[in-house]
Amino acid sequence: MQVRPIRSPTLGPLLLTAALALAACARPGPEQRLRESLQALQAAVEERDADALEGALAEDFIGPGGLDRAGARRLAQASFLRYRHVGVSLGPADVRLRGDRAEVSFTAALTGGSGRLPDAARLYAVRTGWREVEGEWRLVSAEWTPRS
Repeated sequence: MQVRPIRSPTLGPLLLTAALALAACARPGPEQRLRESLQALQAAVEERDADALEGALAEDFIGPGGLDRAGARRLAQASFLRYRHVGVSLGPADVRLRGDRAEVSFTAALTGGSGRLPDAARLYAVRTGWREVEGEWRLVSAEWTPRS
């Protein structure tokens, strides 16, 4: 029995479309990767992991009052020393992509305490700037304002 190739004028484009669809599914798009980076940053804070937090920041990170990358790490470490349990709850993120840069705004509720119940809680309006470098999103700027 001899197997003959299937010849169809529509099969080629169909296979090409299927291959492209599979390739697109293989790697999340820029917005999805950015949201994953934001979730990883949230997890780093909740896990009290200053190394992971610093790793999410760009070398040229800038925050309020000229806070740089090293200063952000020290600020996080001070909070981790003060509170044994740290919680972060993020509101819906408004993502605006602009090529390899993005702006993400959201509200964040931060809690800290020595036991299961928080000793302190605060709500912030947060605006962040991100840059994609070699497929990885890095936080380049952050501003936060306490909300009533």
